[in-house]
Amino acid sequence: MHTLWHGVYPALTTPFTESDSVDFQMFEKNMEAQIAAGAEGLVLGGTLGEASSLLNEEKYELVRFCVEKSAGRVPVVMNIAEQTTRAAVAAAQEAERCGASGLMLLPPMRYKADDRETLEYFRAVAEATPLPIMIYNNPVDYKILVTLEMFDVMVDWPTIQAVKESTRDVSNVTRMLNRFGDRFKILCGVDTLALESLLLGAHGWVAGLVDAFPRETVAIYRHAQAGRVAEARRLYQWFLPLLELDIHPKLVQYIKLAEVATGLGTEHVRAPRLKLEEIERAQVWNVIQEALAKRPAL
Repeated sequence: MHTLWHGVYPALTTPFTESDSVDFQMFEKNMEAQIAAGAEGLVLGGTLGEASSLLNEEKYELVRFCVEKSAGRVPVVMNIAEQTTRAAVAAAQEAERCGASGLMLLPPMRYKADDRETLEYFRAVAEATPLPIMIYNNPVDYKILVTLEMFDVMVDWPTIQAVKESTRDVSNVTRMLNRFGDRFKILCGVDTLALESLLLGAHGWVAGLVDAFPRETVAIYRHAQAGRVAEARRLYQWFLPLLELDIHPKLVQYIKLAEVATGLGTEHVRAPRLKLEEIERAQVWNVIQEALAKRPAL
């Protein structure tokens, strides 16, 4: 088993069939491409995984399927995005039963909890399971900032081990390292800030466009870790127009379209999301095709 919280962790999409059921065959195809490219872990049921549209049983079935098919080659991490503490605890315990290696944990959904409430929510989940946990710090999309002072409290909670850093403030990587050293592993969660974060000392990258471009994503990470900055920068410059698809409200539709272009997915999404309309689809498709025309050899 790989070491948790280092390297590229694809935030996998959830492929659907035309009849709106989970497409396990396509899921396995993408999963295998990620592992073959050198991904160090897999994240299921996040924003890109359409967590808000999945039934709980579908999410757990995906975890069981991924654990079985990955067969110990990489850790399988399940995302928890719940409205209540009770539901979050139940999800963590079920993830453990399904064989997950770790959890990604968002603050409470819908209710804007204050710092004390958010910490109590995190504590309840941390005490409910021995699984290691990565806190997802994304105040832009989810309206709750996990502050340095809150991480001060969590220092003594051994199962809280990492943070998906999505504050959009790249200097937060340095703040975390200055304050906590290596206590919390830091994984960049914003594709357009990934290289910057890695060069500042982030330990990994929870990536989005990796779903369509696994080899390029892993190559950037490996170049950065090896100090091959010029090589990383050249590849990142080519990649950036694609990475910008990750920071749009329709990132799910956009990245699924990129998966279609590289043969690693389908466009099917679950309502209320809808497939892209003709003009918007053509615009995104042009971005993808322009990048594919210049795709560097690795």
